[in-house]
Amino acid sequence: MIIYKTPAEIEIMRQAAQVVSRTLGLVAEHMRPGVTPLELDKMAEEYIRSQDAIPGFLGLYGCPSTLLISINEQVVHGLPTTRPIQEGDIVSVDCGAVYKGYYGDHAYTFAVGNVAPEVQKLLDVTRECLYLGIEQTVAGNRIEDIGYHIQQHAEKHGYGVVRDLVGHGLGKSLHEDPQVPNYGRRGKGKKIQEGLTIAIEPMINMGTDKVMQLEDNWTIVTADGQPSAHFEHNVAVVNGKPVILSTFDYIEEALAKQK
Repeated sequence: MIIYKTPAEIEIMRQAAQVVSRTLGLVAEHMRPGVTPLELDKMAEEYIRSQDAIPGFLGLYGCPSTLLISINEQVVHGLPTTRPIQEGDIVSVDCGAVYKGYYGDHAYTFAVGNVAPEVQKLLDVTRECLYLGIEQTVAGNRIEDIGYHIQQHAEKHGYGVVRDLVGHGLGKSLHEDPQVPNYGRRGKGKKIQEGLTIAIEPMINMGTDKVMQLEDNWTIVTADGQPSAHFEHNVAVVNGKPVILSTFDYIEEALAKQK
């Protein structure tokens, strides 16, 4: 069952999403060769708690961390480790926070130092896919219209669209209805209505769309070992149109200072 949100609830969700946005901005300030995912995880937990919020992932489904950090061929759900991040890595950082009972949940894939041009293109196209999906989140459209446009753009560039993992509704639970696949048929799925709140999160692979889970029972990797990118925003339908509750502004400000 889809739980549609009131304007007041959407405002709380915007604040929750902004806690995550600022946390990812803090991660961006420290994202460089030599830093360890566990160091980033500790920073993120401390910051979220300082914002009168609580980490959204820590303890949920047994998750041991505040951040999920997925590097190179890791698609999503990577657990933070002591392995230092290296020049040329791409690093997906997924973060959640609960504020006043509502979840924010979004993600960004960082290019660390100089990455190969073909890898940078994967990041660029995946980010474009995110915004193409958001554009379709208008009242009267259907849920699969979102995935259709994401899929078309990714496959036009020869990339694999992950089928085994999807975006989702968001609210008092991290995962609500509806599921929001990154593929689909135009005009299919539930009708998009006022007050819908969802997480749109393209997961796009340079090669095959097939993925596998590692023995840690968390980390998802590409089946062919090629890189994967992941970007995520929280979106609400307000006055029939998509409103992005999260922002990459804090990340982009931090990265601009490093140039």
